[in-house]
Amino acid sequence: MTDTEKNNTTSFLSSNFKPDLSDEAFRRLATHIQQTYGINLWQKRQLVTSRLAAPLRAKGYSNFNEFIDHLLRTNDQGEVTLLLDKLTTNYTFFMREQEHLEFFRKNIIPDLLERHKSDKTLSIWSAGCSTGEEPYNLTMYFMDALGSSASSWDTRILATDISNRALTAAKEGVYELPATVPNEWKRRYFTHEGGDTYRVQPFVRDNVIFQKFNLMDPIQFKRKFDLIFCRNVMIYFDQPTKDSLVERFFAATNPGGYFLISYSENLSPGTPYRRIAPATFQKPR
Repeated sequence: MTDTEKNNTTSFLSSNFKPDLSDEAFRRLATHIQQTYGINLWQKRQLVTSRLAAPLRAKGYSNFNEFIDHLLRTNDQGEVTLLLDKLTTNYTFFMREQEHLEFFRKNIIPDLLERHKSDKTLSIWSAGCSTGEEPYNLTMYFMDALGSSASSWDTRILATDISNRALTAAKEGVYELPATVPNEWKRRYFTHEGGDTYRVQPFVRDNVIFQKFNLMDPIQFKRKFDLIFCRNVMIYFDQPTKDSLVERFFAATNPGGYFLISYSENLSPGTPYRRIAPATFQKPR
């Protein structure tokens, strides 16, 4: 088949795409996504159709069922990436929930630095890091706290997400900064690229290790963590999935380590973590 014929075929299929999502097709898709990635789509059927119809039409599918059949049969990673990128919202920004970060700066950082003053090594995880603002933000707080001694500490942050698109943007490190970012930080930790656009300095980027990771997978990293941030991630999960994930986070946390979620989230009353402040928890020592 020539390129022209291929284009004509794609155009024909695209123009005949049927946007209706049947009950059975939606059930199959929602079940697969929840079991594999933890994301609860059962009340989001309209979101699924509105976000996927155009890209599926552009790729030449004739209907949702054809796409779902292909996805479940082949686990095509390109289609998985398309699906996850369209169904998750990678919305975040520097200094998000500033009051929360102030508690972190004033209380948690001093405690961690005191506890690790002999080995000068911290183990930190930004779980669901989206486009990278959170782990870079944390790096800047630690560098501020450590000052001239920062180079003698290992504060590298593991930053994971399920979205390839988000991780690509995170590694690039180019942002339009909100007014809440201090001018001193703009001078010290960014390169101004014009207008409101700034690029994270290499020494800040080098402190973050970006990695694709599905939070439904076993948590089997080499070290347990002194600090886990997982903010605005569990809003996509149902309660049993949240509870199971929190148990795995707890097992991956060092005694005395911290677990921070967003103000819009809550842990179940039976959580093994101890609540010490809004959206802030600690594993008993």
